[in-house]
Amino acid sequence: MYSTCLFCHTQLGANEAVEHFPVGRRLAFDASKGRLWVVCRKCERWNLTPIEERWEAIEECESSFRATKLRVSTDQIGLARLSEGLELVRIGKPQRPEFAAWRYGDQFGRRRRKSIIMGTAAVAGVATVPFIGPALGISLGGVSGLLFHLGNAGFRLYQDKYVVARVRDGHGNLLLISAVGARSAVMLPPTETEAWGLRINHQPVGQDALPWLDNGKNRPRTDIRGEDAMRAAAQLLPRLNAGGASSKQVRDAVVLATEHDNPATTFERAFRLAEKKPTWRVYGEGAVLSLVPAEMRLALEMICHEDSERRAFEGELYMLEDAWREAEEIAAISDNMFLPESISKRLAEMKGQ
Repeated sequence: MYSTCLFCHTQLGANEAVEHFPVGRRLAFDASKGRLWVVCRKCERWNLTPIEERWEAIEECESSFRATKLRVSTDQIGLARLSEGLELVRIGKPQRPEFAAWRYGDQFGRRRRKSIIMGTAAVAGVATVPFIGPALGISLGGVSGLLFHLGNAGFRLYQDKYVVARVRDGHGNLLLISAVGARSAVMLPPTETEAWGLRINHQPVGQDALPWLDNGKNRPRTDIRGEDAMRAAAQLLPRLNAGGASSKQVRDAVVLATEHDNPATTFERAFRLAEKKPTWRVYGEGAVLSLVPAEMRLALEMICHEDSERRAFEGELYMLEDAWREAEEIAAISDNMFLPESISKRLAEMKGQ
């Protein structure tokens, strides 16, 4: 049983309402499919719980959800708050757009609010300019603009130096990617033999920050494709979407994310959009991921998140299949040991038919 978010590593908190799973302050569950998630209250990402820890906890969640009167619901999704403070999200049979809107609306909205707060703090800092301007003989507007741009540039330069993602290439090599490397990642179109991909600037292992005067553009470049590119994008896109989104942008992103069943189709469309939007900063670089329109970037992040969860489900399926095969072998041995010979022969004949 884990206690920190798998994505942002923040403590998930605890609850006293679900005896068989006392982790988290918001739990989402789908009783029909036997799935239970802990929703991180900081990044709003959904952490899928281990399969062996779900069943009794899901029954408790279902019982508590039905018992509480403090709840709201649609035909597909319900939200309840228990007296202890734990929030339960009950999944019925939602259409994919509705489910996606529920899952990602809070997450992107929270990022937007954080971005606005940081911007407001910067403006508040500029409010001290009336005390500085007259002393320097510079107009209020000039000093305000200068301080704002210098502060913003300095803060961004500081952040750009540090690693924001650690991904593996197709050979298993670790690639360290800084913030400036994330913004300069280039999308690669599919070929006859290869899936879509990313071309990424990275830095040597062990170097957690770029040298102060290094802009990162002369760093080594590596092309990764297919599943490796999807996993890399899952780490890069939250950085590029750090500003969050409005409710309308989230709705538009949900439409884009659910338009096609194949994730590669949406990424190929994003490539074409970025390819048509060059700027002087990245002239000649190709389809830069950060130039993809905001709604499409949000949609790509949703797709990457769901793809990582799909892989987790597939891993569980393989585990179940292995367990079933082992049980089948044990059952076959047991039958051969204890069934009368005549019945064993008859069963063998039936299998042969």
